[in-house]
Amino acid sequence: MEPTIPGTEPTIEVRALRKRYRSTVAVDGLTFTVRPGEVTGFVGPNGAGKSTTMRLILGLDAPDAGEALINGRPYRSLRTPLTHVGALLDAAALHPGRRGRDHLLWLAHTNGLGKRRVSEVLDQVGLAPAARRRAGGYSLGMQQRLGIAAALLGDPPILLFDEPVNGLDPDGIVWIRGLLRSLAAEGRAILVSSHLMSELEEIADHLVAIGRGRVVADTSVAELLATASKGRVEVTTARRADATRVLANAGATVTVAGAETIVVEGLPGDRVSALLSDAAIPFSELRRHRASLEAAYMDLTRAAIEYAPGTEKSVR
Repeated sequence: MEPTIPGTEPTIEVRALRKRYRSTVAVDGLTFTVRPGEVTGFVGPNGAGKSTTMRLILGLDAPDAGEALINGRPYRSLRTPLTHVGALLDAAALHPGRRGRDHLLWLAHTNGLGKRRVSEVLDQVGLAPAARRRAGGYSLGMQQRLGIAAALLGDPPILLFDEPVNGLDPDGIVWIRGLLRSLAAEGRAILVSSHLMSELEEIADHLVAIGRGRVVADTSVAELLATASKGRVEVTTARRADATRVLANAGATVTVAGAETIVVEGLPGDRVSALLSDAAIPFSELRRHRASLEAAYMDLTRAAIEYAPGTEKSVR
């Protein structure tokens, strides 16, 4: 394995990265770091620049300005890149006539890796029984597993995954969650791009959210959820409409969260309790609201959505 720069830890560093395609600025001064021992979620609306950023990190496109570094080096300077970084961007990018095992053997050969490692990753992703089948006959989930096997082939300290649960069945989703968490626990730096906030909430330690090519949040998931949850109280009551009216008249912002559940913002829990009791409105539960990652994400990126219903704007 080609050594990293002495004294460095496995990281992805994106520094003032900028990329334009004709009249469209896809990435606009992007700066963030993916650190070892963490799963970093990479999120943003369609057209935000996520795919472009990942292509720039992997040397598939050249930036107009700034830089993206793998272990302190540009990707294109790595002699055996699979031993530094593994990536899954498009699981369907396979030669349909090539057997799954042969696909991995070809990748291993180009990076100086042996056949034994191919067998190991096939076992690791559960694809050993189908290894000699042609990739053209693989299901989407099997293609995904083969792509993950390719990313793991060089046992790299850094991993990038674009929508890793795509095509996986429920058992496969549970498996990939455990795999990503275990890889991070080994000290690897992992970047996961996904639109599935519920999945990222299960696995991500950190979140980088971008919109219109710029960073709109770079924070831990715990901090983001705590901020999004602050000052909100959930109330369960069979008289939802009456409770909403009383609390709104007292200056609260009230939103419906279920058939008998409302979320109250702007009033402390003891004040909510007192108002409902004074109005003789029964409630069975009152608790501090915990925002979901999806709700926090929507708040972060609402102003950065490129494609919204009812608009005529069309942007790359």
